[in-house]
Amino acid sequence: MTADVHSLIGAYALDALDDVERAAFHRHLRDCESCRIEADELREAAARLADGAWSVPPPRLRDNVMAAVAGTRQRPPRVAPSRSRTPRRLRLVAAAAAVVAAVSAGTVVYTVQDQRVRRANTLAEAAREGEARVRAILAAPDLKVREEPLDSGGRVTVASSPLQNAGVIMLAADGAPGSGKVYQLWTIRSGAATSAGALGEGQSAAVQLVEGLPDASNVGVTVERAPGSTAPTAPLDALVSLT
Repeated sequence: MTADVHSLIGAYALDALDDVERAAFHRHLRDCESCRIEADELREAAARLADGAWSVPPPRLRDNVMAAVAGTRQRPPRVAPSRSRTPRRLRLVAAAAAVVAAVSAGTVVYTVQDQRVRRANTLAEAAREGEARVRAILAAPDLKVREEPLDSGGRVTVASSPLQNAGVIMLAADGAPGSGKVYQLWTIRSGAATSAGALGEGQSAAVQLVEGLPDASNVGVTVERAPGSTAPTAPLDALVSLT
């Protein structure tokens, strides 16, 4: 039970008290006219906000609201005579604003957390789909595999399947490029190079899925400035012919 029973008004209006707190606050309401008036207005505001426009609150909303209540200083209640001079409509609007602020704070936290979970799930699902696609390509009956050494040390392997209309580029360098530089993969069609992806700084190995790879004549590897280039700016570190 909080030391200042008046501070429970907001939680009481949102039905966020446990059984012990609710019983104690009910006893307090019998002797405190100021709290009775404020509690009634807050509950009425909450009820009006719910009319035809409310949705199921997020599971953690109660915890978020209670945390906000616990960390917010409560002003002592004004005595009943002074409250009677304030128009009831204005008090109701103020009460509604308090309820909306508490609910909105909890909803924003829930929304951010929900977006992070959804993004993590999306990335995990994309990774699973990519792995399944790579396995299908490598198991294709018409798979063609070609390999060339990297001038800087290591090898690049290209596996391509016309039936799958896709291929996989596998890079295994002896080490990562120098600071501020990255390996970048390219597909070459009619003499024009298109980026097939750049590795991150410090990376020396990659497995890159490339849709439509059988249409390319070559696969190239260069060392570019991080985070990569829109066109090759360095000499080829490896060139794999697909024809």
